[in-house]
Amino acid sequence: MQLLIDENRLAARIRELGEELCCFYRGKPLTVVIVLNGALFFAADLLRHLQLPELQCDTFAAGSYCDDRSSGRLEIRADVKLPVAGRHVLILDDVLDTGLTLGGIVGLFRRRAAASVRTCVLLEKDRPRSAAVVRRADWRGFAVADCYVVGYGLDSRELFRQLPYIAVLDAGEETL
Repeated sequence: MQLLIDENRLAARIRELGEELCCFYRGKPLTVVIVLNGALFFAADLLRHLQLPELQCDTFAAGSYCDDRSSGRLEIRADVKLPVAGRHVLILDDVLDTGLTLGGIVGLFRRRAAASVRTCVLLEKDRPRSAAVVRRADWRGFAVADCYVVGYGLDSRELFRQLPYIAVLDAGEETL
């Protein structure tokens, strides 16, 4: 395993994202939708920096991965509980990889009449994406190479989420 982003860089960038988001959403009714489970660590730290009076938080569980590989389809596992119609929605996710999961979630909230739907990801992988999916996040913590990353909420078969940093798994480690 190779260290990619240490705790100090994570904390500094998340603080910066919080400042950017506060400026952008000031005076707007915002619902932050946290994509489970990967975005939990990122969301917990980022939300501490969002001092907005009309802020609501909810969670959403969805994915397009099975055994660490994209299945090619979005599966909703748990929906939000708060209504989003007329509110600005910010989707927080751990990583923009294929764009399928995030694209499906964005489309869903647009159909639910949110005032706006934007995305914020901790990591955005450098890889081509089709026009049918989210090609770029509206906000991102870090751009990274298209490699297998873990830590700070990201996992490999539910392992490594608790690491306080982001690391790249070496070949073969993802099956430990």
